[in-house]
Amino acid sequence: MKKTLSQTMPGRRLREFPVSLHDSFKKQLESSEYLLVLNPHEELRNKIMQVKTAFYDAYKAPTATWGKPHVTIVKFTQLDMMEERIVSRLKTIAMGYCPFKVELKDFGSFPSHTIFINVISKMPIRNLVKEVREIQRLMKLDKDNKPHFIDEPHLTIARKLLPWQYEKGWLEYSNKSFTGRFIADSMLLLKRKEGNKAWQIAQRFEFMNLPVATRQGELLF
Repeated sequence: MKKTLSQTMPGRRLREFPVSLHDSFKKQLESSEYLLVLNPHEELRNKIMQVKTAFYDAYKAPTATWGKPHVTIVKFTQLDMMEERIVSRLKTIAMGYCPFKVELKDFGSFPSHTIFINVISKMPIRNLVKEVREIQRLMKLDKDNKPHFIDEPHLTIARKLLPWQYEKGWLEYSNKSFTGRFIADSMLLLKRKEGNKAWQIAQRFEFMNLPVATRQGELLF
């Protein structure tokens, strides 16, 4: 016999419906953290990871070893049930966006907590952030959980630094040089459950530089 919710709860009898339906509804109300990012090619990622590992070895900053190198566009928390709508809108934005070059040069910082690699080709990324910002209402969970857009493009080496880690680290890295470049031909939507450190790829969106009419046609089929 199929188990119902009322049969699993002692005392007061509630309207009966299958536990599987209750679990499905509960799952819809679960939320995840999301990151929308630009992902460097593998060779450049490995080069940046060497920098991050060296920073960790010198200053024991655990955030230097968290995650793979990327340029963040927006970070937000949202119900899992909203993911399909968000993915659909991001796909439309990406279809109309042209691949572009991302230039990296030397190091910068946000006093007194973060050291990063400078992105010197900022405008294409800022324009992309502007387009994604148009769907921010889909990314807002509630008044306390609004999307955080990155208006100053950068590639983080380490963040949440202690004062001594920042001061000594910045004294060293402000005098170091770094160069790199990659073609951003797509953006990645990453997700994770609260409490998890590892991010999973939820969706990849290719930049296709299609005209508006073609993009609208794609959405109809």
